[in-house]
Amino acid sequence: MKMNVRRGSGFSLAILAGLMNLISCDQSEPEIQFKDVTGEAGIDFLYNFGDYTYENILESSGSGITVFDYDGDQYLDLYMMNGTWLQGISDEEGKVFENTPNKLYRNLGNGTFEEIGEKAGVDDTHWSMAAGAIDYDHDGDQDLYLLNYGPNIFYQNNGNGTFTDITGKLGLRGPDTLNGFLKWSVGVSFWDYNRDGLMDAFVGNFLAFDPEYISPTTPEMMPHPSEYAGQASMMYEQQQDGSFDEVTETLGLYFPDSKCMGLTVYDYDVDGDLDLFQGNDHQANFMFRNEGDGFSDVGVEIGVAVNSHGQTTGSMHGAIGDVDGDGFIDLLVPDLRYGALYRNQGNGSFEDITEKSGVAAAFSGKGQWASALFDYDNDGDLDIFSANGTAEELIEQYPILLENDGMGNFTDVGRGLSPYFSTKRSGRAAAIWDYDNDGDLDIIVSHLDLKATPVLLKNQCRNNNHWLGLTLKGRQGPASAIGARVIVHTEDDINVYINQWTTTYLTSSDPRLHIGLGKKKRVDRLEIIWSDGTTELFPEPEIDRYLTLKQGSGIKNR
Repeated sequence: MKMNVRRGSGFSLAILAGLMNLISCDQSEPEIQFKDVTGEAGIDFLYNFGDYTYENILESSGSGITVFDYDGDQYLDLYMMNGTWLQGISDEEGKVFENTPNKLYRNLGNGTFEEIGEKAGVDDTHWSMAAGAIDYDHDGDQDLYLLNYGPNIFYQNNGNGTFTDITGKLGLRGPDTLNGFLKWSVGVSFWDYNRDGLMDAFVGNFLAFDPEYISPTTPEMMPHPSEYAGQASMMYEQQQDGSFDEVTETLGLYFPDSKCMGLTVYDYDVDGDLDLFQGNDHQANFMFRNEGDGFSDVGVEIGVAVNSHGQTTGSMHGAIGDVDGDGFIDLLVPDLRYGALYRNQGNGSFEDITEKSGVAAAFSGKGQWASALFDYDNDGDLDIFSANGTAEELIEQYPILLENDGMGNFTDVGRGLSPYFSTKRSGRAAAIWDYDNDGDLDIIVSHLDLKATPVLLKNQCRNNNHWLGLTLKGRQGPASAIGARVIVHTEDDINVYINQWTTTYLTSSDPRLHIGLGKKKRVDRLEIIWSDGTTELFPEPEIDRYLTLKQGSGIKNR
């Protein structure tokens, strides 16, 4: 297949290798199928939670997944985080799991992976929860910020396949303790909150875990999260020398007893600056509105603090996207009951449509951890995947794939698409990515059940739907691209997307923005509102491929 690159189109274009079979995908079956290819891909990761018994909240919280292109070969690599045996927390017989390392799987570009964590220098042996991948120093390669139960670690990419720990120089290790117990970080969102061109970081911390505490009401079970004190999440502002200062209290973001489970940065009210949603465990969720000189929590005011019954549940994170095609970005918050789908009403407030959308019926009783809004069939609307499992007990649940009818109504279709959705597991993190660069979105899920294996689900193309993938690069590195609003104009439609890949529990998904086009054979133009406020047009981009759009190379939109 010959690919012609249009000249004078106003943007930088990178066509990835391995896309030559996109248009000729197998049409022999009428439906898309998800195939478990974990073994043949060479992903041999085994998660452990320190011993053989499931009996405390640390053990129940699960392992993170980060996908990023660490070596710059245009194929996404896979970083899997592990638990470990800890003195005073784990059972003695679990000591065989002491110093269990995290693993980095290099994507070889042929559908298989090679494990190189030790060689790359990222085989950390703390109890790891999540990791954020970002080009911190603007040198063209992806660095890695690891969030741990214990000290956090920032790995600088050396550009030669290895990483160096520069945490001390940056000031991002975090405090040893918070609220009297070991610091427990569960995620990070990068952004330029003050538009100074420098990338800042907000670190989500969970709760003050006391290993000695036994619940007086249910001594035979692990204590409920509400029985522990919280730990403050922390805002780090980058300075001109590249180091970070902690500015949480100054900005109105200091909540010492909050219990963060997930973070999502985006401009929820479309006022030109980036806001922050924080999902909290059995507390009201926060929506921190950016006021210019600080932040205020407006979660209750705008209707995203609690679920449709007014309850504070075990909220995980905020997945974002326009589920009903009205041009406004909606918010999906999975939790341990039946979730919450908040419809953006376009006036700065939200309507809870969990029941009438079909989400509540599908989610009820399963215990959602990582849920994602993504277009699994490239038909132009956002579907839902959810990794499920019970929290206080190790009870496995069915994972879920919900198909969108285009109007924000969802139907459970998973069992018809893959045996995986008919198999009970105890899922935690779940990354959405196109690991084979074939234009449809694949899924990888971590599990903490006794099987301990992740599952890589290959999305096998079975339709003629078109698509477009975008990598956005800001003028000053990633800062002005994170949270950018992308408006896709076609002949008869306008769709809105947010460039944000850290919206799922313990997960960093594909950093490329994926746009399903259905049967549309062209895009008239892309309008990008960068997070620093500038707007550019990119006319008639090529479709069915991945493009790199650089800020400043488009047509300025006055």
